[in-house]
Amino acid sequence: MTSVRPLRPPPPPEPPALHVRAMDNLAFIRDTMEAAGSFTAVSGWGMVAVGALAAIVAVIAAQVPTAFGALEVWLASAFFLPIVMLAAIVEKARRAKMPLLSGPARKFVLSFSPPMVVGALLTLVMYQGGMVAAIPGMWLLLYGTAVVAGGAFSVKIVPVMGLCFMAAGVLALFSPASWSQWIMGAAFGGLHILFGIPIARRHGG
Repeated sequence: MTSVRPLRPPPPPEPPALHVRAMDNLAFIRDTMEAAGSFTAVSGWGMVAVGALAAIVAVIAAQVPTAFGALEVWLASAFFLPIVMLAAIVEKARRAKMPLLSGPARKFVLSFSPPMVVGALLTLVMYQGGMVAAIPGMWLLLYGTAVVAGGAFSVKIVPVMGLCFMAAGVLALFSPASWSQWIMGAAFGGLHILFGIPIARRHGG
């Protein structure tokens, strides 16, 4: 049995309308520009606030007679200091009408988060193992690593700050344990304030 063949070939599919192609091109350009941009919602004033609070925490921790007690003071601050920073970032992004789920923001978070998760796990292991003296250096080193990694998708000064935190971490790891609280205060307090002010002045808050 032979197949039935049409006398005329079927007409080619109609090309998409001009406005549809234009919309596709605009969406492609927008996505490309978004992916190539920087995450500029890192709040300089938020960093200044975090630095000031961290300096107070350092003074309180230095008054605690035991290393375990001082560590618990810093652990308590680890819950509210990120909230202060996150609130400042959300406010800056709202004022700048900048979406927090944009491409650079996602890259910043995905790069910043792994070292912080590793730091939390190592804190638990080292605390249970009695290695309290090494925890401040580990915190500073991994926080600096997170800032460098996330800062690759932000303004240029952010990864520089991360390198300073890493240097403070190395100093804390190889210096007497009695220096740890002051190094933590100088880093989490001083570096946040030192870098937060120029970020606020040059990048909109």
